[in-house]
Amino acid sequence: MSNSAIQNSGVEEIDSKDRLSDLSDCLIIHILSYLDAKQAVQTSVLAPRWMNLWTGFPELTLHSTGFQTCEIFTKFVSRVLCLRDPSIPLQALDFKHARATGRLEPRLLKMIVNYANYSCQTLTHLKLAIYSRGGHQIPFPESLNLPALTSLQLENFKFCGGDKSRAEPFSTFNKLSSLLISNCTISGAIFLCISSVTLVNFTLYNKLSNFYIIELCTPSLCRFAFTGTPYQTLSWSNVSSVKHVEIYAEVIPYQKEPPLTLLKWLRLFPNIKSLTVSTTTLQVLYLIRDLSPYLLKLNLRSLGNLESLKVKMEPFSDGFRMTMCHVMLQKAKSKEEASSLQRAFTEGSEPSSPIPDEIMDLFLRSSPTAKVEFIDC
Repeated sequence: MSNSAIQNSGVEEIDSKDRLSDLSDCLIIHILSYLDAKQAVQTSVLAPRWMNLWTGFPELTLHSTGFQTCEIFTKFVSRVLCLRDPSIPLQALDFKHARATGRLEPRLLKMIVNYANYSCQTLTHLKLAIYSRGGHQIPFPESLNLPALTSLQLENFKFCGGDKSRAEPFSTFNKLSSLLISNCTISGAIFLCISSVTLVNFTLYNKLSNFYIIELCTPSLCRFAFTGTPYQTLSWSNVSSVKHVEIYAEVIPYQKEPPLTLLKWLRLFPNIKSLTVSTTTLQVLYLIRDLSPYLLKLNLRSLGNLESLKVKMEPFSDGFRMTMCHVMLQKAKSKEEASSLQRAFTEGSEPSSPIPDEIMDLFLRSSPTAKVEFIDC
């Protein structure tokens, strides 16, 4: 290799190292905004130019992962909020307190709520996830006032009821278009009311034995998605706007019987165009057939206008197999049948097929013009 080639190679190596530094502050901030706050603060030691770049992030991610105690995490959050440049509009706030960090300090959540309210005119995306020891939910802060909010994700909160046994935690979010609720409960109420003329997407996750009614007044809702065990009853004043539904149903371990609400959900939507279900959803419906003998004879008129039916071929977990076995053992008519059934599940020969033929026939009969697609996961 000639000297000039070696020199050029060295120049290219130096240029590649300095390439990031040649970027504008705005572009670097955009790249670094994908980091959580702890990682972003650590970049301040890279060079003098980087010292205060993190303070201008329009998005703030505060996760307790990597902090040994909640006290240390609380001090870190307090410091970050104090040092962040208040002249930069905050658009997104993602706060997550993990169970391993210890008991959540009430002042920490209050600190986050106050900062969110301080940024209320610009904050459009908010994620709050709280994991407390002992499985206790934290009451959802009623003091949140976020008129610009369009996307809200909540995990492990408790919604407290008011008058007429109703909890209405989202009534002040006038621009909300996307809502995700995960493992949330209600207290002092029967109804969780979601009233919004702007809500388009609603996602519900539930891994708990929560029995309550979700009352929706959402005339613009287009998509509904669910994952978990369907214990909640859905009540809609108008569901004709819903066009896309996704259901990934499971059963809780050692549950005595599968939830019948799943069947009610499928009969609820009159005009859906696309339906996506998992193989576990089909298996849960298969378990329901003994509780509802008329199930296999039904014609689900709600699926009459269906254009697309997608089945996600998700593998069954050991926990799901165990739960299915437990439910089916309750129906065994003899000890011999129970032993045979238990042995079949242990050996993996049950369920014999990920897709129960009877349930699939029900879907095909109810939606004869739908395009069917099987998706490997």
